[in-house]
Amino acid sequence: MLTIASLLPDLLGTYGDAGNALVLASRARARGISIELLEMRRDDELPEASLYFMGGGEDGPQRLACEVLRASSLGARVRDGANVFAVCAGLQILGQHFSVEGDDEFTGLGLVDIATRRGTTRSVGDICVQVGDHLLVGFENHGGVTTLGEGVRALGDVRNGRGNDGVVDGFRAGTMWATYAHGPVLAQNPWLADELLATVLGEDVEPLSSVADLLYEERCRVLSPHSSFEVRRKDPH
Repeated sequence: MLTIASLLPDLLGTYGDAGNALVLASRARARGISIELLEMRRDDELPEASLYFMGGGEDGPQRLACEVLRASSLGARVRDGANVFAVCAGLQILGQHFSVEGDDEFTGLGLVDIATRRGTTRSVGDICVQVGDHLLVGFENHGGVTTLGEGVRALGDVRNGRGNDGVVDGFRAGTMWATYAHGPVLAQNPWLADELLATVLGEDVEPLSSVADLLYEERCRVLSPHSSFEVRRKDPH
């Protein structure tokens, strides 16, 4: 049984990022993988899970979410090998510190060596990121500029939009994944859902053909004239 938990969707759910957990559960069940889907709200204890999802949120809820998670056992769970997939505000919370409206600086969870300051302009619109052989597509809405510490690897290179800083987006650090892309991003990028699922399971997953996969391929066909990306479709048979 694979257990995944959405963390504080009542605070970090502004852009429907809680849907990422639903997407992963759906693609797991389509392959016959047993999965339990949990939620932790602000008055709940942190559940035990193999994968934790963190979404985006506004400044006030982001600060409160950070306080709630700091008082939880999330840090210990991550150090023991639990996986985390974080989006936008969730990405910033995982770092050393982050800034919100008015340039006030708040201490993050310190689980990864990144820092986020307030940018001079807000980035709102489509984002496209080259992640290995794939394009990651989504929507971003944030005012942060995130700097990665030494040894922290970006998730991918920005082709359109800003991501962390106009050059790279997100990060991969240990068992943590993060991006600025909303969407929910796993609904728009089923390949990423499958890669995350395979990582958590520790084994490859069978190819899956779905409407989401076809829509993703169509997005890539539209983008490919402006990119070096080449659509690589997996044969489900």
